[in-house]
Amino acid sequence: MAAGNAPPAGDAERPWLRWYGAVPPSIDYPDTTLPRAVAATAARVPGAIAWSFLGSRSTYAQLALDIERCAAAFAAEGLKAGDRLLVALPTIPQGVIAFYAANRLGAVPAMIHPLSTAPEIAHYLRATKARMAVVLDAFHGTFAEGAKGLPVERVVVARIGEYLPPLKRLGFWLAKGRHIPALPDDPRIRRWSDWLAAAPESAPAFEGRADDPAAILFSGGTTGEPKGIVLSHANFIAEGLQASRWCGLDAGGSILAVLPLFHGFGLGVCVNAALMAGGRSILVPQFSAEAVAKAIRTDRPSAIVGVPTLFEALARDATLERADLSCLQACFCGADTLPRAVKDRFEALVERRGGRVRLLEGYGLTEAVTGIMAMPVGEYREGSIGVPFPDMLAKIVRPGTKESVPDGEEGEICIAGPAVMTGYLDDPAATAETVRVHADGRRWLHTGDLGKRDADGFFYFSVRLKRMIKSSGFNVYPAQVEAVLRRHPSVKECCVIGVPDPAQVERVVACVVPADGAGPGPALAEALIEHCRGELIKWSCPREVVFVKDLPLTRVGKVDFRALAREQAATRAAKAAP
Repeated sequence: MAAGNAPPAGDAERPWLRWYGAVPPSIDYPDTTLPRAVAATAARVPGAIAWSFLGSRSTYAQLALDIERCAAAFAAEGLKAGDRLLVALPTIPQGVIAFYAANRLGAVPAMIHPLSTAPEIAHYLRATKARMAVVLDAFHGTFAEGAKGLPVERVVVARIGEYLPPLKRLGFWLAKGRHIPALPDDPRIRRWSDWLAAAPESAPAFEGRADDPAAILFSGGTTGEPKGIVLSHANFIAEGLQASRWCGLDAGGSILAVLPLFHGFGLGVCVNAALMAGGRSILVPQFSAEAVAKAIRTDRPSAIVGVPTLFEALARDATLERADLSCLQACFCGADTLPRAVKDRFEALVERRGGRVRLLEGYGLTEAVTGIMAMPVGEYREGSIGVPFPDMLAKIVRPGTKESVPDGEEGEICIAGPAVMTGYLDDPAATAETVRVHADGRRWLHTGDLGKRDADGFFYFSVRLKRMIKSSGFNVYPAQVEAVLRRHPSVKECCVIGVPDPAQVERVVACVVPADGAGPGPALAEALIEHCRGELIKWSCPREVVFVKDLPLTRVGKVDFRALAREQAATRAAKAAP
């Protein structure tokens, strides 16, 4: 498979290559599908550990068998090439197996947050037209509510305890499992373990292609409704091999998979990059400092990728002050700007505990699977998000144009290469607006992010052109939150903004003009937040409601959310001043 879009890039277009060190400037990507790539890894290192999960583990040989049997079980239920499968699972073995098994049949898994609300689930089912889903038992009730009236024919229900060692399985059942409501008597339900045990050992033959769709991941749109991003097998294989080479992850390495499977970073790097390289993916189902710190102490990963809030929490975790951190060889931070104070605190902790790794920043977006550039290992430049991965190109253009700007001048970040998405799900207009062919004949992804490049080829992120809030590493789409708020009878107008927050990087704040007769105050604020909790995932819900008399407008009459954000940030800064 060609590396990138035609024509191939020359070294003159990539001044950053001299900073690559041992990383190759180009990679020979196999022209294959994801399941066949994993099968090739299993043939190469059958006895190596593919994943570990709270004390249990699987070899590559066993993973290959599990994928094949799961594919056979899906096929027996009627899943076939071109169908969509909704996967709403945390970072657990069943989610990994289901992802590759669906692809084994040519079906396309749509990965969503397991804590999605019923209205969100309904949207995802309508958008994907999925008739089959895999969900966690604890959240089946919410899924069933969202699926009401929709043609869902089969629901495979997984449990956390299914892949735990016996003692931990018992402990989980006593602590949490016995409190999970029993599944209803529904003929559409299949229980994961029983379902797999009854399946044939092998699935029907299927010959897929590298450019076939491999996954649908959801991101936000200008309308406020999340839109599906279609990524191919070639996208995942390219990004996985690029990331593993960049991190030095090989058959002897391991990476902490704390970022969720519905997140491009979690699926593309924490899982798929490890499986492409023959390394071990350490599955952590709970996004908490306590769970991650325990995994670091017990599983001793060689690589960690995460968001700033994770590294901030780890730097303050008392248990890591007694841990041996010499195992760490690569640590990368993405999704949000990495504050220098967080970097310094984490690196100081690692050094105190016997390690020498540096916390480096990277950059990416779901439209290119995830990370597509990062600081080279051993290099650091203040404020830089690094340089592009092998075979990826990046440039800065004047916003709204295809015209490149000189080094040092700010503009929109554009990227090209083999990780760039196929397009948005059933939305050719949005695809054409975002992915454009430039004069060089390449497909360039217009990221909607402002930044600049220095003379050495290092890139610097400035601000998002797209209106989006990054809270604790998760995307929050203000238009979606505002649409929910406006449905409350006490809301006349509203604008959702992000304000700086030391714990979450950005705090989701709803600025509300109350309806006539509605009394602004703590009671109404809590009622509005509770209203959002009924329709939105918790990351998207406002953490605070501010009542205002009116909303600032631009000269053309639109709500000036930037001005509102500046006002709120200034108000908070003034209150915090001594």
